[in-house]
Amino acid sequence: MKIFRHYDDIPDICKGSVIALGNFDGFHRGHQIVIAEAGRIAREMNATLSVLTVEPHPRTFFNPGQEDFRLTSFRTKAHLLEAFGVDQLFTLPFDAELSRMPAQDFVLDIICDKIGALHVVTGYDYRFGAGRGGGTDVLAWLSEMEQFGLTIVEKVMEGDHIYSSTNIRESLRMGRVREVADRLGHWWCVEGHVIQGDQRGRTIGFPTANISMDGYLKPLAGVYAVRVLIEGGEVWQGVANVGRRPTFDKKDVLLEVHLFDFDDHIYDHPVKVAFVDFIREEKKFDGLEALKAQIELDCRTARELLEKPENRQDYIPMPRLDDYL
Repeated sequence: MKIFRHYDDIPDICKGSVIALGNFDGFHRGHQIVIAEAGRIAREMNATLSVLTVEPHPRTFFNPGQEDFRLTSFRTKAHLLEAFGVDQLFTLPFDAELSRMPAQDFVLDIICDKIGALHVVTGYDYRFGAGRGGGTDVLAWLSEMEQFGLTIVEKVMEGDHIYSSTNIRESLRMGRVREVADRLGHWWCVEGHVIQGDQRGRTIGFPTANISMDGYLKPLAGVYAVRVLIEGGEVWQGVANVGRRPTFDKKDVLLEVHLFDFDDHIYDHPVKVAFVDFIREEKKFDGLEALKAQIELDCRTARELLEKPENRQDYIPMPRLDDYL
């Protein structure tokens, strides 16, 4: 997948594609249907499939001090889109200039002129332009005027609920990561480089790989059964704690992962931690022995959870475009 980070450096050979518009945070099943529809049209037109999004998220730009809320980092989202079958990812820098651009200029100058869209696909609630002044009505008007195709995908339902990043964030805040995986259509992951911690885990026989959760929405503080992919390596099972480590009076939120039957040093290695199931909420222990006893129990519980048929890695396979066509 080719990634373009500015609309002024797109070569002519990469123009003329079918484009899905949206932020696609989490890349949930509703997002997949929008992009799959763009993929279907692209194949009919013998064109490439592109996604147009912005970085950082507009909410971050307008409220830089707010609590982290994103389900996926840009790195994770790019990996998901590439695996899905997207040919090109246009990631525009959301800055003061773009935030002030009128909706009509966004379509005419960027989508039509700079990117050369043949056809645009988006969800029913897509908003764009200064003050979120543009919507599907503006797109419909401009598509007729500029002669590009337009498809609006209606809301995608999950029983009585709409598939939405907002709903999935609420589930994650309650620790319901197995439910989150079903709604996403893939395991919820945190990606990052392993950083050095206090190394207390080694003193009680449970060394951990520590990953910062900066930028990610924080799930319910507690212990989870996880799988860990070490870049360039294989997948390992493990148990993870997300929280502030109250036993040691820490305040920062950290993801600490103990990998089963693993003893290599992986400091600075990029890893992907997939949250599979919830075990218990975080709590404070009276001392190291009490903590060690609980970790031993958590490890046994995690192994049992990871062996359940519905928690197998391939039970929720990575979403692919061909699955929707």
